[in-house]
Formats: sequence, C-alpha cells, structure tokens
Amino acid sequence: MREQARVVPLNRDDASARLGEALRLFGEISEGTLSVDREARITWISEPYCRLLGIEDADAAIGRPVEEIIPESRMRQVVETGRPILLDLLNFGEQHFVVCRVPLKNAAGEVEGAMGFVFYDRVDYLKPILDRFQSLQVKLDQANAELARARGARYSLSSFIGVSPAIVELKSTARRFALREGAVLVQGETGVGKELLAHALHLASARASGPFVAVNMAAVPETLLESEFFGVAPGAFTGAERRARPGKFELADGGTLFLDEIGDMPAAIQAKFLRVLQEGEFEALGSNTVKHVNVRIVAATSQNLEAKVEAGAFRADLYYRLAVLPLFVPALRERPEDIPVIAERILDDIPKEPGFGGWYLTDSGLDVLLAHPWPGNVRELRNVLERATALAECEALDAAAIRRVMGTSGEADAASGAEAAGEPLRLADAVAQAEAAAIRAALARAGGDKSRAARLLGVSRSQLYAKLKAFGDPA
Repeated sequence: MREQARVVPLNRDDASARLGEALRLFGEISEGTLSVDREARITWISEPYCRLLGIEDADAAIGRPVEEIIPESRMRQVVETGRPILLDLLNFGEQHFVVCRVPLKNAAGEVEGAMGFVFYDRVDYLKPILDRFQSLQVKLDQANAELARARGARYSLSSFIGVSPAIVELKSTARRFALREGAVLVQGETGVGKELLAHALHLASARASGPFVAVNMAAVPETLLESEFFGVAPGAFTGAERRARPGKFELADGGTLFLDEIGDMPAAIQAKFLRVLQEGEFEALGSNTVKHVNVRIVAATSQNLEAKVEAGAFRADLYYRLAVLPLFVPALRERPEDIPVIAERILDDIPKEPGFGGWYLTDSGLDVLLAHPWPGNVRELRNVLERATALAECEALDAAAIRRVMGTSGEADAASGAEAAGEPLRLADAVAQAEAAAIRAALARAGGDKSRAARLLGVSRSQLYAKLKAFGDPA
C-alpha cells in the first residue's frame, strides 16, 4: 500500500485550506513529494521520494538547493517564473519519473515556494512515447551539432599557403591581431583569400570555441539588411513570424562576425551598424528591447574604402571603427614564388581520375602559370587547374594542357612580338588580353552557351556579360 505523504496546510484562510486539501490529494496519488522555498531550497521531502532517490537521511537534504539533490530538477524555474510545469519527464540517473510542479503563492500573489510530485516511477508503458522523445532528441542534437559546424571556422593560418616574404609577414601579423579584440579590416583584390584569412583569425583567437558567422554584404538585398543583422521581433510586420527570429549579431554572440564586401554596405544601415560596434547593443526590427552582444568584427573588401570615404559613400567614423587592425593581402601576381606551392596544394585537393596517379605540373606548365597576370588571383588559379585536370589526358599538366583552358598562346605570342619590337606592354593591357582570351576559350568550349561559359570561368553570368560588354564581345 502506497505510503501517504504528510502535507501541512500553509495558511489558515479558506483558500489556503482548499490548496492544502488539493496538495494532500496530490500527495496521495503520487509516488513522492517535495517542497522548496523561494530560494529553491528543499524545505520538505517525503519518505517515498527519498527511497526513489536513494536518500537515507531526509533531514540531510533539508535546506540544500534542490539541484544538489536532484541535478535535473526544474523547481527553480517554477519559483522564478511563478508558472507550473504540469507534466514533465525527470531523469535521475538511469531512472525516469513523470512529474508535476506547481508554485506556492501567498494571499498577495507572491511566490513563496513550490511543490513537486512524482506521479509515476515506472514508465515502461510509456516506452513508445519515450522512444519517440529520445529519437527526436537525437535528431535535435545532430541538427545542433551540424549547425555548430556550419557556423564554425573551417580554415586555420596553416591553410593560407605562401612562402613569399609578403605572406610570411602577413601571417605573422595575423597571429598577433588574432589575440586582440579590435575589429580587423582585410583588404585585397577579389580571389586572394580574404575569407580564408578571416576564418584563420577566428580559430587563432580566444573566441575559437564560439560561432563564426559570415555574411556577404553584396548578396543581401538592401531591404532585408536590417532584419538580417538585427533580427525580427514577433509580429513586427504583416507576415512576420509569431516567434522572434535572431539576426546575425545575436547568432555570432561570443564569437566572430565576418562581413565580406563591406564596401557595399548601404548608407542607410551604416549608422545603426556603428552603434553596435560602439555600444555592443541593438534593437531587433519591431522591438523596443535593447539586446547586448559580445561580437568581434572581421570585415573584408576589394574596394578602396578610403576613396569611398572621401567620396561620401562610406561613413568615416564607421571606417575607422572597422580598420582598427588592418591587413592587406597582396595579389598573386605580386608574389609569383607562391604560385608553385599553391598550385601543388590545389592539385592535391582535386580528385584523381581512375588509373591516374597524382596530378602534377611539368616545368613548361608551371612556366605558363608564372607568366599569367592572374587578375582573379588564387580563385582563378584554382579554376584553371580544375579545368585543366578535367580535360587532361594524363596526370602530367604541361604547357599545352594549361594553355588549352587559358587560351594564352596567341596572347603570349603577341606580347612577345610587342616586346621584341620595343613596344612596352602595360600591365592593364596584359590583364585585359588574358581575360579576353580566357573568355574566348570558355565560350568555344561551351559552344557559345554564355551560362555554361560563366560556370567554366567561375564567375556569375552578370559578371561575364559585363566583361563581354567591356571587351566589345570578344566571342
């Protein structure tokens, strides 16, 4: 026969008497009962509950925080919120209890404590529900782990390949900057590896265990920028979700927020952005509640921000906030000694064809790479090598294999002829010729299909059309 729990009425008025009677009934149908005060300290625990928990001396539990006795207890939540938890599963070691928790309030409506009841200590008949719950919990844990990986940095400074003095100095400076808390501004041409460097800064910092959230300013429509960065309050506008949607600042709290192409940030949002950098606080769209975050900013741009500041297209105060710790990544053509080691790493990452050994460059193939101005930098180099391996007849990439995808033979001969005639070839002209040749080769291989040619070149269709227009449609 179940042992009756002993519950003493808390007050003398009728309402309290009825509450005491209700608690007595709860005690009779429960397998265990306990009460806590407003500090969530245990004030009483029934003998059946002590047996369930394996407690030999009930008096030793009195006055102790409930979490010391029942680690996964949510009694403190009930005391702090004043709201009951009418049905819940409590895990205690390998045991599972079905429990109910209710707050205790005085006549003024103030919470003075709470009571908890164990309804069932044997939940075998709830096994289907528990199995379903555990399956959903596993899926949730997997989703959270995958999200954490997606929001984590993927590259370290060792991933930033280079042996030139400029890159050695850059990596040394980046290591020092990683230990600071100031904002970092990474500048350099497109394709030099600015995002990779941002990942490396995060992994080398004290925030490495925190999230790494990346946003490309050019990829987010101006009308969505505010909600994207600062979040949306429930029902902020017609069609908004009923629950809050966190923005990128909130998601990056405790970690790093990487802002790629910061030069494309519209003037309308720059002032609000500046406030977050200065005060570490913001308000979600449609909310009057101020949220505080601890986020480190790493920004990157291929534009000349100082020129944009002088032209009035970028706020000077925001620029100086972003450029506390500036880093400049030199273009690939300025460090040709890095091309062999970068190319070797890229070829190692490219899957091997069946029956082939590892990809490698011959001396003549490397000479072609060294002679190219690389307007697309490392990104262009990767695209060229991937296309070369896709068309290669063997694992050796010679000059013919590289020229086949670059279309540089004619331009190289023309450049040699101009140089022999004593006519200097300007760098801008050489870059333009190389780009035009690469576009012609891609269009020829794609049979005139501009969308496919853009994919082969590793650029967007709009970028390809802009190049075609600039070159007077070289196709």
